Amino acid sequence: MTTTFPDISINTDRLVLRPYDDADIPAFTEMMNDELITAWTSVPHPYTRSDAEEWVRRIAPAERTEGRGIVFAVTEFLTQRLVGTVHLRNTDWRTLATEVGYVTAPWARGEGYATESVLAVAQWLFRDRGFERLELRTAADNTASQQVAQKIGCISEGVLRNAWIARTQTESGDWTDIRTDLIVWSLLPEDLEGVADQMAEAGYSSFTDWS
Repeated sequence: MTTTFPDISINTDRLVLRPYDDADIPAFTEMMNDELITAWTSVPHPYTRSDAEEWVRRIAPAERTEGRGIVFAVTEFLTQRLVGTVHLRNTDWRTLATEVGYVTAPWARGEGYATESVLAVAQWLFRDRGFERLELRTAADNTASQQVAQKIGCISEGVLRNAWIARTQTESGDWTDIRTDLIVWSLLPEDLEGVADQMAEAGYSSFTDWS
């Protein structure tokens, strides 16, 4: 049984999803210090260049080579600018199920890049790799992430109560932990039927190729 994803890139009309490399380290460091990413993820804060180097050189590649998932740097096709990350993780090779996480750089929000990139990964996962389930978990108040899940056709399955620690900024500018619920979403192969057409009608780019 295959227990690792291939080392690939995925292309849409506007985006290239590829492995991280050292050239991404400055932009990745800046992206991960964004306030919304600090609030909704568990990344270190402040996020240092050393943290980025560890991610790019060791952690992200090991996700694939050790069979846990795969990490994609999301870049603009025309400019090669880093605009986000899509991360498949907690992969179960027996049930052909995995979980997806994603972040978007503050300089790229409002362009539909998260929706486009996650949909492209889902199409590749189901059509090329034969997977049967993609799961997302979004903090209860993270409406932007929930909108991505809804746009790609995910179904809300329920709530994991008090299951996540988010962060909020105090008046002094410090960050403090807060408990929050997680909404569980799932996407199955049949849920993708018609989603790409709906996105095209809404002005989003379509999935094109992987290699």
